[in-house]
Amino acid sequence: MTDSELQQLKRDIQLLKDTEAVKKVKHAYFRCIDTANLTELRELLHPNVHAKLVGGTYSIEFNTRDEYIEMVANSFNSEFVGMHHGHHPEIEILSETEATGTWYLQDIAMDFRRKVTTTGSSIYTDKYLKTDGKWQISDTNYYRVYECVADTPDRPPLTAHYLADHGRKDLTYTVVDKYNKQ
Repeated sequence: MTDSELQQLKRDIQLLKDTEAVKKVKHAYFRCIDTANLTELRELLHPNVHAKLVGGTYSIEFNTRDEYIEMVANSFNSEFVGMHHGHHPEIEILSETEATGTWYLQDIAMDFRRKVTTTGSSIYTDKYLKTDGKWQISDTNYYRVYECVADTPDRPPLTAHYLADHGRKDLTYTVVDKYNKQ
């Protein structure tokens, strides 16, 4: 193997490692959202993360990690159940420190305070930065492919409810109240 071929092989391996590292960040993001693991989520988001989330009933935007973390703490609370799955990652490594990703989201969100269940899908478009050897989400946006919001006047008979024990309990407002642009 020539030096040139060896260098190309090293670049190819690093590209694969970076692609997998970006995927791991986004998969952990979905897990941290649904479990309100704010400590780990903080590590996954760049301090100056920008986020814009557009659904059928809301359009919200954040420009810092602290704003985003606060939204998650208030949304994924003790009166909420959520399931977010990111599928079909399309990752492009742009440089040693920059990447983009497109993800297909499928989600279910039961908000017991508002007595609604939202189901739908979205397309996420993300940007990632590698700082101090660690990939973080620096920009995340989604728009809904479809969204269905249904009244659920009765709380379902849950036999497990992780956020009841681990989500924020002291809520003075809902995210919809604070951020709804309608």
